[in-house]
Amino acid sequence: MTDQEIIQGLIARDNRVTKEFFFDKCRPLFCSIMQKVFDYEVEYDEMVNELYVYLMENDAVKLRNFEYRSSVYQWLKILAIRFFINKRGRLIEDASQETPYDGRQQVADTDKDMTAEGDIERLFNNMPNKRYVYVIRRLILEDWEPDKLAKDMSITTANLYNIKRRAMAQLTCAALNDIKEYGK
Repeated sequence: MTDQEIIQGLIARDNRVTKEFFFDKCRPLFCSIMQKVFDYEVEYDEMVNELYVYLMENDAVKLRNFEYRSSVYQWLKILAIRFFINKRGRLIEDASQETPYDGRQQVADTDKDMTAEGDIERLFNNMPNKRYVYVIRRLILEDWEPDKLAKDMSITTANLYNIKRRAMAQLTCAALNDIKEYGK
C-alpha cells in the first residue's frame, strides 16, 4: 500500500486497511515506542485504540493534514511518541505497588458476605492487569457512571467499554483458573 492509500483507507474507516496498518505494519514501531516511553507494561490494543481515536478526532483532521513530506511511518512515529508521552502521566501504572482502589472495605453482615468478598479479592489478586481490576471495581462494584470514570481516567467512554470487555474476559480466566485450583 502507498502512503496515500493508507491515509485514504484510514480516513474512510476501511477495516482491512486499519487492521493491517495498526496491527501488522506498525506493531514493531508501536511496541518499540511503548517500551521506551512507559516504564511499566501497557496493553498494545488499548494504546493503539487510544491513538486511533486521537487520529480520527474532528473528522480525522490529523490524517487529512498529513502533507506527504515524509513517509506515513516517519510522520506517525513522531506523532505516536508525542501521544504516548502525553498519555504516560494519565495512565494508571500496572506495575505500581499501590492498589488504585482506595482500600475502603464495607462491613460484611454475614459469613457468606465475608466469603464472597474474600473470593473476589482472591480473583482480583490473580488478575495480572491491575488497571482492569480498577475498572471492574469502579464500574461494577461501586456503580460509577461510565462517563465519570472515563473522564477520571482521561480516556474516551468508548475505550472504557473496550477496557471493561477485556477486564471481564481476564476476570473470567482468573475465575476458571481458580476453579481448577480450589475445586468447585
